[in-house]
Amino acid sequence: MIRQAEIAVIGAGVVGLVCALRLHQAGHEVVLVAPEDEETGASYGNAGVIADYAVMPVGTPDVLRNLPRLLLDRDSPLAIRHAAMVTLAPWLIRFARECLPGRAHANAQAIAALLAPSAQMWRALADEIDARAQLKAHGSIYLYETPKQAENLAPYRNLGVSVESLSDAELGQLEPALRGHAGGAFFPNTLTINDPATLLRALRVAVADIPRITAGVERLARDPSGITLSGPGLTLRAARVVLAAGAWSKRLAAMAGDRVPLDTERGYHLEYDLPENPLTRQTSPIARGFFFCPMQGRLRVAGTVELGGLSAPPAPHRWAMMDRGARAILPDLPEPSRRWMGFRPSIPDSKPVIGPSRGGADVIHAYGHGHLGLTLAPVTAQMVVDMVAGRAPMLDPAPYRVDRF
Repeated sequence: MIRQAEIAVIGAGVVGLVCALRLHQAGHEVVLVAPEDEETGASYGNAGVIADYAVMPVGTPDVLRNLPRLLLDRDSPLAIRHAAMVTLAPWLIRFARECLPGRAHANAQAIAALLAPSAQMWRALADEIDARAQLKAHGSIYLYETPKQAENLAPYRNLGVSVESLSDAELGQLEPALRGHAGGAFFPNTLTINDPATLLRALRVAVADIPRITAGVERLARDPSGITLSGPGLTLRAARVVLAAGAWSKRLAAMAGDRVPLDTERGYHLEYDLPENPLTRQTSPIARGFFFCPMQGRLRVAGTVELGGLSAPPAPHRWAMMDRGARAILPDLPEPSRRWMGFRPSIPDSKPVIGPSRGGADVIHAYGHGHLGLTLAPVTAQMVVDMVAGRAPMLDPAPYRVDRF
């Protein structure tokens, strides 16, 4: 028997769940389609932050100048698996172009526009799903280990980000465990998450009334009367599809007729179980490319960028590098309690893909958020709802459309 639906949302990470919730609330008949939940994806393993400060794309002129060194040093914050170099060459060429000054500035403006309403929208969503206790309003810190690392904060302020410069003394007052460093930058409006897994469970409860097919989509076929999704245990006809499958979206987008330069950032984290957390605020030693993320009962160290695809096993030296870096800042850490590797969908210009397919609005893209999937889930969902309703989205959709490629 072929099931029927008005809208099928493919993907049950944070973006897919919030899209399904908002479409359901808008009165649409929605079906979620995704494999069985496993608390191993990027929606669980992230840095747990509503990242108002993250307006800068990965690709900038500074990164372009240092790109050969970064990509050849396997311990750099931006690394590439050498075995994947040939496969990634087209992505890297696009990425290098997006590092040019004009493009990087335009990308930063587009990212900042998406980020501006994110904290307010997350507060409203957390209230709806009874998860307000998961949001912590402690702010976030960029840590300078030497005076030379101090950043020019004007570009952040010019893009609407609230940020304050911290002397070494002021840094020590905010976070006593960081005394002795060269200061930092404080983003006072940043929200952090007490536990991403708990937040995702609350979202799953909120969509419990939405039918779900627990299956992977292996084929997406369009015809004039609708879209057929198929795979083992799945045959579904839908009038529309929202493609929110994160790092797995590229193949499905191609089936819809859209070539997207999406590749995979492999994200890593370590967790240290601690009776008392040494830090109150999320903190990034900026030269090391990771974040200290204080969470319930533990400290998570998350971050760095490793380009390497979906099939290769984790690289243990990335965890070892993060552990060494963490101990350079907090030398009294215990041995790591657990470790994780997951996949982020990465686009060369660091902007998500949000909007209709080139072939029509029966397929709507909602993926490619890189490090910002958690942050931008409510913004993305509202734009999707607006597009389905046929009204102008809450933001100008042009910078995020699939036809920009």
